[in-house]
Amino acid sequence: MLKKRPKHLALHLIKLPLPGLISILHRVSGLALFFALPLLLMMLQYSLRSSVTYTQLMDVLAHPAAKLMLLGLLWAFLHHFCAGLRYLAIDLHYVSSLKQARDSSKIVLLASLLLTILIGAQLW
Repeated sequence: MLKKRPKHLALHLIKLPLPGLISILHRVSGLALFFALPLLLMMLQYSLRSSVTYTQLMDVLAHPAAKLMLLGLLWAFLHHFCAGLRYLAIDLHYVSSLKQARDSSKIVLLASLLLTILIGAQLW
């Protein structure tokens, strides 16, 4: 029997539904936050050590690339938080239908982007 199966998947051609995309972004944002933890702890250490190291840290963070990186980490935290609340609602059976799952994934995406814009504008 000859099976005509693909030998590899073309991942860039697969149409992923929005809840699946939110799930992948939740994992990616959690991974980004995990890998950024040493950097964030180092920044906390520099900010608390002395006024000289605090001034050095503020000089580094005044650079637009550093601000952009922190804005990305802010989005990762907010998306991970909002998606975590969505998964908690799913686990508690507040979201039970497919329509509710799709709507809640839209809310997560919009809320994380909107909160990132609002908080990022305050911090920039």
